Amino acid sequence: MVASKMLIPSITHFRPLTCAAAASASYPARLVPHPPDLLKWVKREGGFVHDAVKITQDTTYGLGLFASGEIPTSSDLIVLPNHVPLKFQSDKEDGAGSVLLHLSNQVPEELWAMKLGLKLLQERANVGSFWRPYINNLPETYSVPIFFAGEDIRNLQYAPLLYQVNKRCRFLLEFEQELKKALKNLKPSEHPFGGQDVDASSLGWAMSAVSSRAFRLYGKKLPDGTHSDIPMMLPLIDMCNHSFNPNARILQEQDAGNPKMLIKVVAERDIKQNDPLLLNYGCLSNDFFLLDYGFVIPSNPYDYIELKYDGAFMDAASMAAGVSSPNFSSPAPWQQQVLSQLKLDGEAPNLKKDEENCPCSWQINPLKLCFLLALPVS
Repeated sequence: MVASKMLIPSITHFRPLTCAAAASASYPARLVPHPPDLLKWVKREGGFVHDAVKITQDTTYGLGLFASGEIPTSSDLIVLPNHVPLKFQSDKEDGAGSVLLHLSNQVPEELWAMKLGLKLLQERANVGSFWRPYINNLPETYSVPIFFAGEDIRNLQYAPLLYQVNKRCRFLLEFEQELKKALKNLKPSEHPFGGQDVDASSLGWAMSAVSSRAFRLYGKKLPDGTHSDIPMMLPLIDMCNHSFNPNARILQEQDAGNPKMLIKVVAERDIKQNDPLLLNYGCLSNDFFLLDYGFVIPSNPYDYIELKYDGAFMDAASMAAGVSSPNFSSPAPWQQQVLSQLKLDGEAPNLKKDEENCPCSWQINPLKLCFLLALPVS
């Protein structure tokens, strides 16, 4: 495996933009103790919510959407009009919008959640925000690894995951400094966060809120007929929990720029009373689920591990095993053949292996691989 990089301090939970609220023993507290009723808010804004859809706390799925009665297949469960989803609008070129756009352009594409996270922080700082009822319902804390204590991060003991956690923490700490420089000496009318201080922890909260709740849907239609994708936070819809066997799916009508665009959640099959409403977040590995959502899926069929063939490491392993072997740094042709059969030969620094395509006994045990490569193949 790839050698892990030195750990940097994890992000703390202290956030200037966070309301004081005690966390419940069963699920994280909302940003305010008694947030507005999201179902009523969505309906008031011209949306639709099926009469049997309720917000409920469950011991298995936590806080989420459940059916209070029978719901037939193909029924509309939730419908959001175009103005309700929270999107990053990049067409504002003056004042606070210009500053926010400048900051978002400094975010690497792979951390797309931080771009929309900046918009979320801006709306959170705005007391009169249209999305205030939705934002007040968001969790005060998130259980993703960037908020783990240092010892808990080290206990992950998986180099590719540790690398990603460290990379995100490092980005947040560095981006905090860039943000402070950009906001220094701004006029109140130009400050995107209403003059409030924003640090690495509040940035981490916003990025985690987006990565764990946003959906990437169709954006505007491009000249070649394809669509750009645009991250959106979908109030109420984002309270559906995950399953690889979902009972609902998201439908998007029209382009994202169409004022009549609707985003729907539709029942894929008959939903029984007390059943949770479940969407498929994607065919993701447990690395992604833990990094972005804060949970893992037992027996995840899309999980994999990343392996790297390191000749020097294999030499050390062969010595530890007492195996007499040629130099693994320059494998013989028959050894190269074994590595190719195991798909461990190639230019890629990390080769992804799932349980179906790679024998488990060789996936993570370098000593066994040493023995295999020490025995010529007939």
